[in-house]
Amino acid sequence: MTDMIVLIEPLIPALRRYARSLMRDRSAADDLLQDCLERAVSHWHQRRDDGNARTWMFTILHNLAINRLQKTARRGVHLDIDDASDPALSGRPTQEDGLHQQDVLRALKTLPEEQRNVILLVSVEDLSYAETAKVLGIPIGTVMSRLARGRERLRQVLEGEVNNKIENGPHLRRVK
Repeated sequence: MTDMIVLIEPLIPALRRYARSLMRDRSAADDLLQDCLERAVSHWHQRRDDGNARTWMFTILHNLAINRLQKTARRGVHLDIDDASDPALSGRPTQEDGLHQQDVLRALKTLPEEQRNVILLVSVEDLSYAETAKVLGIPIGTVMSRLARGRERLRQVLEGEVNNKIENGPHLRRVK
């Protein structure tokens, strides 16, 4: 036992410095050092008698630090509830975003192909009006008018103004 104390005790300051540099947090480094010392004491019988105790101790410390850092990366950072701010504890519900996205995709399918192509190229692919005109082989004025009509139609569909027309097909009026 005295052999162990004589070999380990002088290493503690250097192990503490290394632990602090690895963990970048004083209390986490002290916990790491404590675990390292416990591991060394409990596994002292596994140490080679001809081996270097300093190297062995730094290896234990390093491996424990790597395990902790990987565990933290998997779990995320621990946050005490008392230290947490309101935004950290709550988040905006995102279920409606998925529903809205589905509604937009459904509404896009109802648009005429010319309007849908222009909306997708300008809004989704972020092409300029001139680039869109070049891609589709149409004048830039046609791109702007199709985009305006497509956006208006999309707004109407999303607000439910034209639901019956979509479900029942085009609405024909009788003219006398």
